[in-house]
Amino acid sequence: MDMLWIVLTLVVAGGLGWPVTTLVLRLARTVDAQERLNESGPEPADQPQLAFPAPPRPNPWEQGTPPAPAPPPELPAGVLRGGLVIGVLERLAVATAILTSEPVAIAYVVAIKGLGRYAELKETPAAAERFIIGTLTSMLWAAGVAALTANYLL
Repeated sequence: MDMLWIVLTLVVAGGLGWPVTTLVLRLARTVDAQERLNESGPEPADQPQLAFPAPPRPNPWEQGTPPAPAPPPELPAGVLRGGLVIGVLERLAVATAILTSEPVAIAYVVAIKGLGRYAELKETPAAAERFIIGTLTSMLWAAGVAALTANYLL
């Protein structure tokens, strides 16, 4: 029966950690966007009207072509490639380390991941922030699932 719990724990820690991490990263991006909006100043509707109003902008919907969506402020292409696979492997390693009572192995996972991404993180501050948020969320998820299993089911 223990083997079933271990396999189930690894599936939950490795597989279900992806949606949780994605949700936290989206939340962080939303908070950043809101902060940038607050720093940009008041909306034009909040400002006093000028004596000569600006000419109206053409509505692209009336012209028959939808406007191109503005790309979200993302990382440059090719930055942090393979993050999904690395995240799954990281969560599996963290859960395995806790289930085998070898929490020191988590330090190895962090070191390997950090050294492997060092060049990308050094060049792109946005990548470094995303890396830290994703890594912490991923590890906390895996550690929580494995700790609950180790303490209550095994």
